[in-house]
Amino acid sequence: MSTPLILIAASGLAREVLACLEGQYYYEVAGIVDDSPALHGTSVGRVPVLGPLSSVLDHPTADLLVCAGKGTVRSAIVDRLAQLGIGEDRFATVVDPSVRVRSSCSIGAGSIVLAGTVLTADVTVGRHVVIMPNVTLTHDDRIDDFATLCAGVTLGGTVHIRVGAYLGMNSCVRENATVGSGATLGMGAALTRDLPDHETWIGLPARRMQPLRHSAEYPLTYNAEGLPA
Repeated sequence: MSTPLILIAASGLAREVLACLEGQYYYEVAGIVDDSPALHGTSVGRVPVLGPLSSVLDHPTADLLVCAGKGTVRSAIVDRLAQLGIGEDRFATVVDPSVRVRSSCSIGAGSIVLAGTVLTADVTVGRHVVIMPNVTLTHDDRIDDFATLCAGVTLGGTVHIRVGAYLGMNSCVRENATVGSGATLGMGAALTRDLPDHETWIGLPARRMQPLRHSAEYPLTYNAEGLPA
């Protein structure tokens, strides 16, 4: 008998999770919850949007999966769920069927691992981590809670990705390096040394992003990859 599953956040990631679950029988997606009133009563991939976050209380037997793309948002949602009395035992872990999780590797509650990801040996993935397609995690890598690894990320051996870090598409990290808590490694960047907490590094090799000169009339803003928008 399938376990009911509720996805949290009607996002692109939720649609990717739905695709990941196609054809499997362990979970039956009962619905999606989202705080946007405009989405209530609509559907995502034929799955109904049931209501706001508090709607999970109407489904006490369902497992839950937070499908927000940003680690800070996932963390905030998990905190709100804790205030509603939802414990870690309620969170699902979803791994695409194409991914082989070897006996020496572990993946924490609430994490999502999408197609084509490779875990070699002694890889540890924490709670509420999102790993997008075609990520390569080699021996002794450690991915802490709420980190986000975008498509095509490659980590050398014994890399440590700390809590809430964000690695952009096709970025790579040299062996034995650390990406700090809340740090961002930009799209396509190559990290050859430790990246401190809460900094954004870009480029080949990756360097700390410096503010660019701009006028008051044309201020610069930066996107999620740490690049000028």
